[in-house]
Parts: sequence; C-alpha cells; structure tokens
Amino acid sequence: MGKNVISTLSITEKGVIEKRSLRTDSSFTCRSMALGKYSRVDGRKSSSCCSTVTIVVFVALCLVGVWMMTSSSVVPITSDVASQENKSEMKTQPSEINGENNNDAGNGGNSNNMVDESSRNDEDKSKQFEDNPGDLTDDATKADTSLNSDQEDKNSKPEETKPEETKPEETEKTIDERQEEKPEEKSEDEKKDNGEDKTDDGKEMKQDGSKNELEKEVEKKGDGVVQTEGKDSEAGDQENKSDDNEKKSDEASGYTKDGQIEEKGEEKKDLDSQQGSGEKKDQSSGEVYPSGAQSELLNETQTQNGAFPTQAAESKSEKEVQKSTGSQNAYNWKLCNTTAGTDYIPCLDNLEAMKNLGSTKHYEHRERHCPDKPPTCLVPLPEGYQRSVEWPTSREKIWYHNVPHTKLAEVKGHQNWVKVSGEYLTFPGGGTQFKHGALHYIDFIQQSVPDIAWGKHSHVVLDVGCGVASFGGFLFERDTLTMSLAPKDEHEAQVQFALERGIPAISAVMGTKRLPYPARVFDSVHCARCRVPWHIEGGKLLLELNRLLRPGGLFVWSATPVYQKLDEDVEIWEAMKKLTKAMCWEVVSITKDTINRVGIATYRKPTSNECYEQRSQNDPPLCEDSDDPNAAWNVPLQACIHKLPADSSERGSQWPEQWPARLEKAPYWLLSSQVGVYGKPAPEDFAADYKHWKNVVNKSYLNGLGIKWSTVRNAMDMRAVYGGLAAALKELNVWVMNVISIDAPDTLPIIYERGLFGIYHDWCESFSTYPRSYDLLHADHIFSKIKKKCNFMALVAEVDRILRPEGKLIVQDNVETLNELESIFKSMKWEIRSTYSRDKQGLLFVQKTMWRPTEAETILYAIA
Repeated sequence: MGKNVISTLSITEKGVIEKRSLRTDSSFTCRSMALGKYSRVDGRKSSSCCSTVTIVVFVALCLVGVWMMTSSSVVPITSDVASQENKSEMKTQPSEINGENNNDAGNGGNSNNMVDESSRNDEDKSKQFEDNPGDLTDDATKADTSLNSDQEDKNSKPEETKPEETKPEETEKTIDERQEEKPEEKSEDEKKDNGEDKTDDGKEMKQDGSKNELEKEVEKKGDGVVQTEGKDSEAGDQENKSDDNEKKSDEASGYTKDGQIEEKGEEKKDLDSQQGSGEKKDQSSGEVYPSGAQSELLNETQTQNGAFPTQAAESKSEKEVQKSTGSQNAYNWKLCNTTAGTDYIPCLDNLEAMKNLGSTKHYEHRERHCPDKPPTCLVPLPEGYQRSVEWPTSREKIWYHNVPHTKLAEVKGHQNWVKVSGEYLTFPGGGTQFKHGALHYIDFIQQSVPDIAWGKHSHVVLDVGCGVASFGGFLFERDTLTMSLAPKDEHEAQVQFALERGIPAISAVMGTKRLPYPARVFDSVHCARCRVPWHIEGGKLLLELNRLLRPGGLFVWSATPVYQKLDEDVEIWEAMKKLTKAMCWEVVSITKDTINRVGIATYRKPTSNECYEQRSQNDPPLCEDSDDPNAAWNVPLQACIHKLPADSSERGSQWPEQWPARLEKAPYWLLSSQVGVYGKPAPEDFAADYKHWKNVVNKSYLNGLGIKWSTVRNAMDMRAVYGGLAAALKELNVWVMNVISIDAPDTLPIIYERGLFGIYHDWCESFSTYPRSYDLLHADHIFSKIKKKCNFMALVAEVDRILRPEGKLIVQDNVETLNELESIFKSMKWEIRSTYSRDKQGLLFVQKTMWRPTEAETILYAIA
C-alpha cells in the first residue's frame, strides 16, 4: 500500500484559493466536486486525486466542498465577466443554460451526478425550442402562431430564476423589450464558442438609404417579418442554425428575416455611436459591449434628449409606466348598463338628449346625438351568442340568438323579409316591393332601364330605407356594391339583420342633416317604398339625393304613388312629378312588374347646367357659390340645387370608367399639379399607395398573419386614405367600409370614383352601427392620432363594441402606441396573435374573445 497525496483547498486572507497536500495510506482515488458554473473562469479543470482517508478527513473534505459550492464570493472573477454574468443571470434562456453546461463538460471538467442530471435536463429542455424552419411546410411558417407563442412563453422561463423574476414579469415585456434584450442575453465567451457574428446584418440596413420615402414605407409595412409573440426565445435557439435553413424558411413564408435582424443591427449602431468608438463591437474578438458600457447602457440612453431617442430609452420608460398603471389595475372594465342592452349605439341611444328635443317632426330623434363623454364600458353579448354564419350562407340564414328579435318577422313575415326557423332566422330574399325575390326585381329594373347596367355602368349604389338589405345582398351577384341605410326604429334591428347577414349597411336617417357622403359619388340611388316624404318642404330630402347622385345617375323609385290610385298616393305622385321636373330630372321609365305587382319609376339627373338656366322659375333655387356640396358632417339640409361642374377636368364632368378598370386607374380629375397625401403628384401618389397596399396584402395579410379569410366578410378600414386596402382585397368575398376622418384629407371622392364606398366619421364619437358589426378592423395610425385629440380609451371601447367576438384587429402605428394597446388588449383578454416592429413603427395583430366583465356601469343618459 503506497502513500498518496490528498489535495485540500484553503482560503488565504487575500481570498486566493490555495492547494495543500496531505499524505495518507489509502490506496484508492476519488474525484473532487466541481465548483459550479464559476469553475470555467480561469479555464482550468477543478479536479484532484485523493486516496482513501479516514472518515473524519473525508467528512471534512465534503464539508469544505459543499461550503465552497454555496459560497460564490470566494471565487475571484474579473470585472468583465462579472458584469456579463450579472446581466445574463436575469435573462438567461434555457438554451443558454444548456450551452454553458455543455461547455464545461466539453472542456474536460468532471462533474458529479447532480451536475450531470442538471445538464441532461437542460439539454432536453433546449430541444423543445429547436424549430428548424427548413423542416416546416409553407403553411406551417405562415400559419397563426398564437398557440405556439403561448407555449414558448411558458417554456422560455429560466430554471434558476428567482420567484419575483418569473413569468408574470416576462409576460409584461413590450414589443421593443423582447427585441432589445437580444444583444445582452449571452456572455462574451458563449458568443465566441457559438461563433456568432452579426456584423453583416448591420450592413444590410444601409441598403435602404438610396430609396425614396414611400418605397421605404412599403418595405417597412409590407416586406417585414411578422413576428409572433414569444418568438425571441425561439430566435435565440435558431442562431446556430445554418444560413441555408434560414433562407429556406424565409422563402417559404414570403419574407426575409432581415426585417427583424436589420432592426437589431440598426439599434446596435445607434447604441455604439452614443457610447464612443472604444465601446463599439470588436469584430476580431467578437466582444460586444465591454465591461462598464453594458452596465451603463440603459442609464445613458435614458437621458438622451435628441430628436432620435433609442428604442431602449423608449421601452424602459414605457415599461415603468405600464408597471405603475398595471399595479393599480388601471384597466377596470365594466359592462354598459343601458336600456338598449346588447344593441347599444351611444350616439343613437342618447335618450336624455332625445327628451330635450323640441320636435321629432323631421326624425330628429333618429339622428346622431353623441354624449359629451363617450362611454368606456363594454357592451354585453346576447345570451347564447356564437360566431356568425359565414358568407354566402349568411345571406339566407343567421343565428337567432345573435340577433334575437322577432318583431320584424311578425310584421313583415308575409312579405318574405325574415322568418323564424328553429335556431335560425331565415331570409327568403323578399321585400315589401319584391315579395317573390330580390333577384327577379333587380333583373326587371335592368330590363326596364338597360342603361343602368348593374356592375358595369352602375357599380356603387345607395339603397335608402333598405329594410333587411336583401336588395343590396343580391346585387352582389350582379357585381354591384350597395350602401344600405335605414334608421334604428320600431321595426327592430333592420340594419343589424343586414350586417349579421354580411351585407353593407349603416344606421342613418334622412332628417335635418346631410348624409355623411361627398357630392356626386353614387352611380344610382334606389328606394323601394322607403316611406321618405321626398316632396315636402320644397323637396329638401330629394334635393339631398340630388347632391349625392352623379351627373347622369339614375334614381329608381318603386313606391305605391307610382302605381296605386288612392287619394294620398295620387297627391304624392303629382307633387313628385312637379318636383322632379323643376329639378330637371328626366323620366327614363315608368313600368309595372306583373309578378310583384309593383310599379317602378326611374329618373336621370342632368349632366349640365343648361336646364337649370332655362327654367322659368328659380324653384328650387340654385345653391350659393359658397355652398360646398362636399361638406357633409353635421351640415343642415337646404332646399337648393348645386350647380354641376362645367370644366371637363372637374370631378363629375365625366362618367367613371367601367368596373373594374376604374379600380386601378387614377381618376381623370387628379392632376399632376396637385400634391397627394404622401407628398408626390396626386396621380403618382395614388399609384404608389395602391402598389403599397397590394404588397402588404399579398405578402403579409393574406398569408403571414394566419387569418382564415373565409371567416371575414364585413371589414372596415378606419383610416382609408385612397382605399388601397379595399382595392387590394378585391378578389376576396370581403366588402370594406372605408372611413375618412373629418380632420384628414378629403379623399373619399377618390374612393367612390374607383368603384368603392366609404363614409366620413369623427373617431372621437361612436360609429353609427350596431355592436358586433365587423369581422375585421384595420387601424393604420389612427390610435396615435386620436390619442392627441380625445379620449383614447373610449376609442378602444368603441373598437370592442363594433368588432365581433373572434373578430380581428390589425393595428399599424408607432411602437409607443402599440405597447400601450398591447397592454390594454391583454386586460380585455384579447389574444395577441402577432407583433412586429422596425424603425419605431410596428404592427399589432389581435383577436377579440368572448370575454365580458362581470361588474356593470350604468349609463344614465341611455336609461329610459
């Protein structure tokens, strides 16, 4: 038995580990315990050999080993590593923990069973994050990743995190912060081991410098990566994948990853330039943010007051705001308690304002009376509500519980408006004037007036007093777009039935104010026994239709005065003959439909002012030259005729090109001398906008967001500009309500000229539609504008009101606004489906759920 040396460790007064030897008669050797993760600081293996010792010495050695493992303060480390380790300790990804353990083993260090077990567990966990894009199908890379993002959020929790650093804090991270953490996640040594070098990505960002501003916007909004929530941990695990696999995945999804990587490269360059050349990335050593710079990074950027603050400073400030507001439960949602209940429309159900009206003779009580303070509560759901029936089946039937009103079926059932059939409400396609079906009625009109040419000459139609909008619903088969309107009246939910069926409609009444549309935009106007007193008060209401109708456009009127001989009908007919002649309307046709047994009169608006000038009496009078016919927001009606355009280059002097050519071509009256919304000559601006939205829709919306478009029928573009989004969605079974804010450039005439439709609106007020009207809302920089103007939370509540449960919202806006919205939508239990940001602009894609709060808030002005 030879004598061997036992190696022991002791600590000197200077904190240095010394190695001492003891001799023993033992004949066997053993391995010493590893020093934990700090053993790799000096790059040496911490193993020693020992022979058999007495039990006392063995126990002493064990105690020393345990003490050393639990007391990291005795291990001397350099300041550089200390700063790196302290940073990474808070943000370590599971894949990094696994990589660290593997590095220890790979360096030849021996570890005990406990360390080996931990290494194996970490290795198993890291495999959960592995997602080689090259192995995925096209659909998998494009599909909705809301479920995956939830799993990634759960899996990305580090094992060694303290309780206060776990999932709750992680889920509150904003769009910027998840991207911003990436450069700091790994220590310098780990980056060297993995061979990471992203210098090239930073260079790619400079390639955009030579491009014009609109092209940049196209790339920024259309060509970027749609990043699903929770992707940061996944992206971190894919850093070691080959470039070939990344390219395959990018090509399959229709994007490149440059959008995400370039953003980070630009962010690094900004930070480097602020911290001096001595702290820039050293390409030769792979060193990022040496000691001192990293620990002061956020502090330095937070104090920046220049014109271009960094994402780090903005994100840090926003996170602090969210923490302070979130901790106080700032978003305390309540249900709206109103007399209207589940059908509440704030501006149409202001009962207090209605009581104070001096008269209801002109349907003032059906007009908009918006409260001074718009509600911030959420409208309840009808009991038994479920996802709407998809188009085109929805045109024939809808779920009864979604619109549980039967009064209209009882009153109009014999006219085939609507019937109750089990759990459905069915719509046979009839109406008061077309009991035997709308399609026959539509074709009969074209037979009587071939010039109407549904879908070609007449593509945009206004249907006044639409009922349940079967007329507009069946005009889709003739490639014609119809704006249907009817008041919220005693018949219950006419417009709500229409919208639930997937037919465009708006709650409005012809009363004392102009309708919210520009002048000379509708190709045809239709009224089937709409009970509007066209002839009274100097023909004020019919003159409003004259304002909306294109020169040469047709007015189709099928009502009892046309074909019945009752005294009241005869009186109205004579008054209408006199009025239409004085307005210079030409009688095109008066026919009788023998199947439906109704008469139809069709009139044509003149195309010049010649007739007006030859009238013997100026009655109705011509409007003053100062009267702008396009002014339509809360403008009182006047009984006057607006002159027609005389200049051939003026809008309305020519009929638009036939559909669909009019969709893509800039209107003839857009002149190069005019400056467009984006600063280019108007025709070029129009073309660039259309190209931009085609790219966005084709490269992102149709595939990248994972939207099941068969579930989308009713869509709204809350800030439409030229209607480019609606034009890009032309091939889908989707109709788009294009909204032009009253304080935005008035481009609504352009939208109508290209064969689309829309409406003026003030987003500081509620929209004139029923709750749960739209499947998809698109908000392009509308939230940030409203935030500076009026109640931001009221707009959020309004979006919730008009969006259907399981409906989608796409928001494009600045990152600061998106961060705030993301927090708000989470408080409403909405699903955050995708987020993406670049150059301080971003996209947020969310889906509304069925969640409703339990606490109620009584809206006093809406209680009968």
